[in-house]
Amino acid sequence: MTSVSAIIPIGYKQTEVGVIPEDWVLIKLGSFGAFSKGRGITKSEANSGHIPSIRYGEIYTYHDDVVRSYNSHISSQVAESSKMLRKGDILFAGSGETREEIGKCVVFIDEIEAYAGGDVVIFSPRSENSTYLAYTLNSFQVSQQKSKLGQGDAVVHIYSSELSGVLIPIPPSEEEQKIIADIITDSDSQIQALENLISKKRNLKKGTMQKLLTGRARLPGFTEKWILKRVSNFGTIVTGSTPLTHKPEFWGGNIPWITPTDITNRSEIFTSERQITIEGLDSIRILPENSVLVTCIASIGKNIILRKLGSCNQQINAIIPNQKYSTEFLYFLFENNKSFMIGNAGITATMIISKTDFEKFTFLVPNSLEEQQAIAEVLSDMDAEIFTLEQRLEKTKAIKQGMMQQLLTGRIRLVDPSTPVEASA
Repeated sequence: MTSVSAIIPIGYKQTEVGVIPEDWVLIKLGSFGAFSKGRGITKSEANSGHIPSIRYGEIYTYHDDVVRSYNSHISSQVAESSKMLRKGDILFAGSGETREEIGKCVVFIDEIEAYAGGDVVIFSPRSENSTYLAYTLNSFQVSQQKSKLGQGDAVVHIYSSELSGVLIPIPPSEEEQKIIADIITDSDSQIQALENLISKKRNLKKGTMQKLLTGRARLPGFTEKWILKRVSNFGTIVTGSTPLTHKPEFWGGNIPWITPTDITNRSEIFTSERQITIEGLDSIRILPENSVLVTCIASIGKNIILRKLGSCNQQINAIIPNQKYSTEFLYFLFENNKSFMIGNAGITATMIISKTDFEKFTFLVPNSLEEQQAIAEVLSDMDAEIFTLEQRLEKTKAIKQGMMQQLLTGRIRLVDPSTPVEASA
């Protein structure tokens, strides 16, 4: 049996946080600076003025390692009783839903007036590189420590007393800390640029949809007047159904059975979380490939094109287009009319649009199949461009995570460890 020591590379050592370079040290977070706490900012106060603030829930939903924008703005009156931040402060989410996410942190790097809300634990480093610390504190090896310190079940909490003892692997020089932080920050900048570009492209697509799908803008070569048509004119309308759940022979096949949770922001779907057998399909309403699925109960207006023979559940009405209507055009038509559908849903225990009411909805549409197809082609091209950018974004994020794992454990060194450097305090 190979011993643990035999697999540790030369120049490295085994520590409580894993294998790190011999010249790196483990130091408790509390020795780097001092802790303080944010003060409560209510939801109404978070939109009461123009002074930036950060609430603990936003650390999970809006920020990734570094604060680059602000989603809450408070008034000067609220600011008087809140905790003002200083450049370099690291903000921890003191509450969360799971132990795995508890204690996520972001670093505040701006030189502006800004404040922290309640359940935000603030750490103010004395000298170490704040950005390096934030990246390290969110790394896998340190997040594991924080998850063990969380307290509670339904809501998990972590306090400064626990965070103070978290062990941080530190390179021997501030120069190496800065180089590591700068490299990861460059990757963050690429991610931010891609996110901004995707947002811009989505807004452009939205504006184009609103023009092309209402007839306010026409593509070259098309002048025929648009006409009002009911949904029932588009084809056959089918409400989904469910195979008997107590019959195992109906389930576990390779035929998609679509529910609203399967419907994403993609335009088409080929599979589903739960799939059925041919026997299960024969027992319910069958949908041919290229049916347009529209959610009409609860999550109103979610829609997608089913590209394979299959079926869907009762929350969905499916349109099987006739030869006068383009499948892709109908998809974009409903995508552009989500708000209309929500506004016309009946409200009982849950929002609902019955099949009868769905069939009666009227839309202004091109009478020409060729114009429908031309509009769908323009919008499909925009979707394809956005999808390509989203793939690039996910790849860039994966590269960043892999790079962080290498750099923040010293597996890759950006400074020659044999070169004498001034040790950090």
